[in-house]
Amino acid sequence: MPIIITILVLYIALAVGIGIYCNRKANTVNEYVLGGRSVGPWITAFAYGTSYFSAVIFVGYAGKFGWNFGVSSTWIGIGNCLIGSLMAWALMGRRTRVMSKHLESSTMPEFFERRYMSKTLKIVAAIIVFIFLIPYTASVYNGLSRLFEMVFHVDYSICVIAMAVVTAVYVILGGYKATAYNDFIQGIIMLIGIAAVVIATLANKGGFYEALNQMSQIPNEKGVLAGMQGAYSSFFGPDPINLLGVIILTSLGTWGLPQMVTKFYTIKDERSIKSGMIVSTAFALVVAGGCYFLGGFGRIFVAPDANGAPSSGFDGIIPAMLESLPDLLIGVVVVLVLSASMSTLSSLVLTSSSSITLDLIKPMMKGKLDEKKQLLILRAFVAVFLVVSVIIALNKNALISDLMGYSWGALAGAFLAPFLYGLFWKKTTRASVWVSFIFGIGVTVLHLIMASAGMLSGTFLGFTVASPVNLGAFTMVGSLIIVPIVSLVTPKMRKIDLDYIFSCYGKKVVVKQSEAITSGEETVEEAVPARASARTEGTRPANNGSKKKKKKKK
Repeated sequence: MPIIITILVLYIALAVGIGIYCNRKANTVNEYVLGGRSVGPWITAFAYGTSYFSAVIFVGYAGKFGWNFGVSSTWIGIGNCLIGSLMAWALMGRRTRVMSKHLESSTMPEFFERRYMSKTLKIVAAIIVFIFLIPYTASVYNGLSRLFEMVFHVDYSICVIAMAVVTAVYVILGGYKATAYNDFIQGIIMLIGIAAVVIATLANKGGFYEALNQMSQIPNEKGVLAGMQGAYSSFFGPDPINLLGVIILTSLGTWGLPQMVTKFYTIKDERSIKSGMIVSTAFALVVAGGCYFLGGFGRIFVAPDANGAPSSGFDGIIPAMLESLPDLLIGVVVVLVLSASMSTLSSLVLTSSSSITLDLIKPMMKGKLDEKKQLLILRAFVAVFLVVSVIIALNKNALISDLMGYSWGALAGAFLAPFLYGLFWKKTTRASVWVSFIFGIGVTVLHLIMASAGMLSGTFLGFTVASPVNLGAFTMVGSLIIVPIVSLVTPKMRKIDLDYIFSCYGKKVVVKQSEAITSGEETVEEAVPARASARTEGTRPANNGSKKKKKKKK
């Protein structure tokens, strides 16, 4: 216990110290919210990855879906790596950074306002962000506190409140840069910690091959591909259809989550995008892949109860797997989960408070808020958001996966398609954005009400109807189909507005000549001006030996 407490205290001191250091550089709204748009590739990549993966993944999702799908749950981590990181950076990274800077938008709601010329869209989007980030934040508290309760035997509510206080201190003081610098350190801890924990945990069962052999001896649950013994150690597991739903939610969801997308707003330059994409993808492979791979062996650590559910509860599977580790490794796990959770929490509270302050309060004040007042309100709403999240998180009975499923389903279901199409397709209409908002939020709220009343049961095309995870996957895919269809039959935006919005992608630049070696009988003196003129005028130069210089067009 002294080792664990020492590691924990040192880590918290470092996080708070970074917040104090960055406080000197967080004197403007741009610096506080976006870090001055000058964050390098490694910092941005780690900020993206650590915001992506938290205690929700490590404790909640890895445990529950490892139990449901066995070793095949590793596919979720692979999906997070390829779709949630690699494809997100490749498709959205550069275009998001360029257009958000061109439109001078600091938040996702502000992007909707300026891309679709509607202040009302911004207000509604800001309200959606504030409301539906709260259950996600609560799920992070939930996962972290369960682990702390197991290690320190401290009351759950004390863990939740203590976590909120530490996060509030360094986010309120240092803003985005404090968050980003802490994310970098937290990311390194997560990489080392996941690798060590996976190796040590499986070693307790005789190593990977022995653990896999034990998994193959577990008979499948009654009613799901009955008689297929060894399904939990197979390539696609016992339930590949519902596995696909989890992959879609946790991978495609990042494309429409404001706390993830705004990481692209802060990118420093072109080279940072390529470097960030590689680093972020590698980070996701190790962290997400390692978490879900470890969770896939949960059934050989936790016995099922009479109903076939884990005796520890789904959110208690991972903590139960870690109980037999040495003290030093448990200390690493505690800091690992704390790192993952604090990075996600800081990103969530900063995103929510900036949306409320910049997208709701500032327009209402009509120019009466100067920089100092905006910063004061931003910091105040960081505290308000944390307090509301703590109140929800104190409901210990809420499943982590359910909280996250509803949050991601509503946010990504509403925002993903309008944001993605808005970056690429000029024909995306304002009406289609409204339809996407109504669809994502409406379906999520309706599902929540019906599920709470016990009105949902059974499967549809193999997907479990009552699952909040499958609901989230449905809203995302549905919005990607709905937005282009509605855009084709609703009034288009004015061409002059669209030309201005998309002009950021077509700026002309002057570059130095890249080819100096020529072939044939041309001399360097003849070839260089002739070819330069041809590129300018759109014609091919005649090789007639003339040394007469052509007049260049500007």
